[in-house]
Amino acid sequence: MSLDVKTVAKMARLARIGLSEEELQAHQKEMQGIIGWVDHLNEVDITDVPPMVGTGLAQPRLRDDKVTDGNCPEAVLSNAPEREGPFYTVPKVVE
Repeated sequence: MSLDVKTVAKMARLARIGLSEEELQAHQKEMQGIIGWVDHLNEVDITDVPPMVGTGLAQPRLRDDKVTDGNCPEAVLSNAPEREGPFYTVPKVVE
């Protein structure tokens, strides 16, 4: 696939990027190189390669839902600037 300067100018206009004629030439060469690399990937033989994880093959890794760090209210409340019993004390925000 070849990419001409006119197409690069159209893409720049759609992206609202103002490019000079020299910049259009430079971007055209750079994009042509990127397209060349993508075309190069099409040459790789992948007939016997199974697909990687996709939507149909993916299984979420689930762990047991258990408390691993808890049951220490005094340690948690030790950070409170003010407390009343086993609760944080906060300023009243609703009248």
